[in-house]
Amino acid sequence: MGYDVHITRREFFWDEEGEAIGADEWTALVEADPDLEMAGAAEAATGDGAGLRYENPLLARMATHPEADTDGAWLDLREGVVTAKNPDDVLLAKMKAVAALLGAKLQSDDGEDYPL
Repeated sequence: MGYDVHITRREFFWDEEGEAIGADEWTALVEADPDLEMAGAAEAATGDGAGLRYENPLLARMATHPEADTDGAWLDLREGVVTAKNPDDVLLAKMKAVAALLGAKLQSDDGEDYPL
């Protein structure tokens, strides 16, 4: 399990109603940002030596993150919300900047808003 942080325009990221972050605007933002790149898929090792693969054409990663090759630099757009699992301070700072560009906010799993 982990702790997710979300970029959202909705009152609460889990709301089904409210303005979504669109695929086209997310793609344009990622393509224009030298820190980000579209990845489309992520792979991680599991404790038993097996691999886990996640695919989403709207999955991006922070390419300039100091640990970009680990599983800690991913930004995943699903259902109009961008989500990162267990973001560190570097990724949180980037998420705040991205939220501001999208006219959105940064919100914790508990629904608490982070100051931008």
